[in-house]
Amino acid sequence: MTNIAFIGFGKLGKPCAEVIAQKGHDVSVYDTREVESEYCNVKDTIEEVVKDRLFVFVAVPTPHDPLYDGSEPTYHLPPKDFNYDTVKEVIAEANKHMNEKQTLVLISTVLPGTVRREFVPLITNTKFVYNPYLIAMGTVAWDMVNPEMVMIGTENGEESLEAHSLIHFYNEIMENEPRYEVGTWDECECIKVFYNTFISAKIGLVNMIQDVAERQGNINVDVVTNALKKSSQRIMGPSYMKSGMGDGGACHPRDNIALRYMAQELNLGYDLFAEIMKARDIQAENMAVAILKHGNKIGFTSDSYKPDVPYTNGSYSLLVQHYVKEHGGFITPLSSHPHVIVKVHESDLIETDFEGVVFDPWRSHVGINVVHYGDTRNENFKEKQATAQIHESWETNQSDQEGVVGGLGEDRL
Repeated sequence: MTNIAFIGFGKLGKPCAEVIAQKGHDVSVYDTREVESEYCNVKDTIEEVVKDRLFVFVAVPTPHDPLYDGSEPTYHLPPKDFNYDTVKEVIAEANKHMNEKQTLVLISTVLPGTVRREFVPLITNTKFVYNPYLIAMGTVAWDMVNPEMVMIGTENGEESLEAHSLIHFYNEIMENEPRYEVGTWDECECIKVFYNTFISAKIGLVNMIQDVAERQGNINVDVVTNALKKSSQRIMGPSYMKSGMGDGGACHPRDNIALRYMAQELNLGYDLFAEIMKARDIQAENMAVAILKHGNKIGFTSDSYKPDVPYTNGSYSLLVQHYVKEHGGFITPLSSHPHVIVKVHESDLIETDFEGVVFDPWRSHVGINVVHYGDTRNENFKEKQATAQIHESWETNQSDQEGVVGGLGEDRL
């Protein structure tokens, strides 16, 4: 049994700490909020939580300005780094009460160079490893013990004694056999943020094919992407090769915005990250315009950025809703008989007796008056043009418009 501490017991820290505790380890936790745990020992101060702990994991957020969330357009905003104030405060306080036999492990996402510049000067009493996690909301606990890889960042990129000890600890709790990527602090910072950016770029490219299908006609985007995702010799694997709603979540939009800041600060002379975010905004606007061809009262099956989670951070659904309203449409609860229901997640269910148009960017819904966005093969393209005529006019009376600006209301399917 290993004595562990977690500072930060939120969306990331809580599930990670509790899954480690359930593996038989002694886990103490601290958060500025009042928290409870069935599996961990909750402490009142950082001094208490780090006492006699071999590893102290720092799992506090590195937030962005709310405007950079990604649920509304971001391309026009100036590049901006994450906010590291809370991390610095926590590290400084923990360092006061730790010693050379302990190891401080930072798992928060930061830009390359931040650890060396901002955090290491604060760490004088204890050892340190940078160890960012690759996790997703809704599956944090599973991802924690079944990671694709584990990043271990040290000063010079060599496996230090504390890094070796951390790897040994992880080998005890992992349910798979992950690969360990040991590098400098800066290299691990790069791996984490560019991992997210590769996903954003991949989704942007796949949804670009969807846009091409809509403009060109006679193209089913799934035929194209199914061929590409099997081309593993030169492209890559099948993950994120299904076009649909765009990139979202608490990390991906904001990481790209922060990388824009990095590109500017390093004077790279170009900014791929800006183009990724520009493409994301334009693709959402293209989808909104396509939706509004079938009516102007629009219902969305969800506001969340992924299925089965309550979070709307960086929600692509909200971004599309922004453009629907900007182009004269109205967001209405599903119970208020919208002209169009947008299927936000592929797993979302829509009642079979709905009489309007189902707008499905995943192309999986079966029924009458369904628009399979991104499939413009001849027959489907003709059907799509026909469904646009279902609603005779966008003009709605005042009663149609009452209470329809904003979110989904109470009904979600």
